[in-house]
Amino acid sequence: MTPRVLVAFVAVVAAACLLSQDARGSAAVSGSIRGRVELRRAATPPERRPNVADLGSPAAARDISDRLTSVVYMEDAPKTAAVVPGHAVLDQRDERFVPHVLAVTTGTVVDFPNSDRIYHNVFSLSKTRPFDLGRYAAGRSKAVTFDRPGIVRVFCDIHSHMNAFILVFNHPYFALTDMDGRYRIDNVPPGTYNLVAWNEGVASEPQAVVVPDGSEAELDFALR
Repeated sequence: MTPRVLVAFVAVVAAACLLSQDARGSAAVSGSIRGRVELRRAATPPERRPNVADLGSPAAARDISDRLTSVVYMEDAPKTAAVVPGHAVLDQRDERFVPHVLAVTTGTVVDFPNSDRIYHNVFSLSKTRPFDLGRYAAGRSKAVTFDRPGIVRVFCDIHSHMNAFILVFNHPYFALTDMDGRYRIDNVPPGTYNLVAWNEGVASEPQAVVVPDGSEAELDFALR
């Protein structure tokens, strides 16, 4: 390699390194969205049908704590978002589905174990993913793969008061609220998005939020 060619080669390599550094320096940095969902009125669980063993006993107070969980999600998520199928569990315990609300990505397999000492059945008539697992005894478990986005409502045909919701998304930009109604969605590319808050079949109007480059945005909801 002649000195002139060597100098030209070094110059090209240096320029490429500078361009690479500029590209890295100008790359967008993901941010996050946080906030709170205020429930003006929590949904009331269905009345439990009494068993023979319950006759003569005072009625137990209905626990609505599992009705306080909301889901906040992007209505217009980036199309480049990678979807990673997961594995989740929706238990049948104390004649309840636990958790009452489950949020998963498409392709996720959900197990439905029976942790009670009685028979249960799990089925759904939802268009997103209809299924019927039949009746099965304590200690057994069956599974369903959820491959389409949408809302799936789950029931037990033996115990009419048992029900749950599975929200299936084709993107990772969603979060469940904690007991105080707070949520957080991380790894959000900078941009403007419409977010929706959902609780027990009630959804908010989409609200716009701007996620700054490498920073945090805040958005609160009130559901009636």
